[in-house]
Amino acid sequence: MNDEVILFTNPQSRGRIARWMLEEVAAPYRTEVLEYDGSMKAPAYLKINPMGKVPAIVHRGEVVTECAAICAYLAEAFPQAGMAPTPEERASYYRWLFFAAGPLESAIIDTKTLGIAPDAHKQRMVGYGSYAAVLDNLSNWFMSHAYVTGDRFTAADVYVGAQINWGVQFGTIEKRSEFIDYAKRVTDRDAYRRATEKDDALMEKA
Repeated sequence: MNDEVILFTNPQSRGRIARWMLEEVAAPYRTEVLEYDGSMKAPAYLKINPMGKVPAIVHRGEVVTECAAICAYLAEAFPQAGMAPTPEERASYYRWLFFAAGPLESAIIDTKTLGIAPDAHKQRMVGYGSYAAVLDNLSNWFMSHAYVTGDRFTAADVYVGAQINWGVQFGTIEKRSEFIDYAKRVTDRDAYRRATEKDDALMEKA
């Protein structure tokens, strides 16, 4: 069976996370670049992802969307890369992977993009509680752990690392030393550099 992955992306999107993960697992892949309000909303792509958003991947005839899911899927689909968690690592791996995909991203979008700050009553309704609580929770973890699962880089660090790295760069996450140090660790990788160079080249062409 053809093991090639098709990556649907745009260099100005979360598709950068998916490409980084593809480079980490050394998967054979080809890239389909879609345009906002154009091919991203065209009927052909909506058959793949009815949300009309990127990234999405197609592998062995199956579609995977959502960056955290893509990272987890590729780690298992290409186990030789060693990016999936060991049994001992699974708890923290899944905990922080979904924390970043849920509470962290929601808190950033609400607080920093939409200007929504839930009061004490509404904090009980939203999964993240408050922006400050989310950052404190993450901060405490990385004060005593080099990576999501401890001392080893895994697929969860691609997703969590991308979120923290972007947040620190663009001011949506406080520039705490533990976040800055973690972002430096996870981006000081050949796969990250390769992925970044490829997406930056696409932006130059555009």
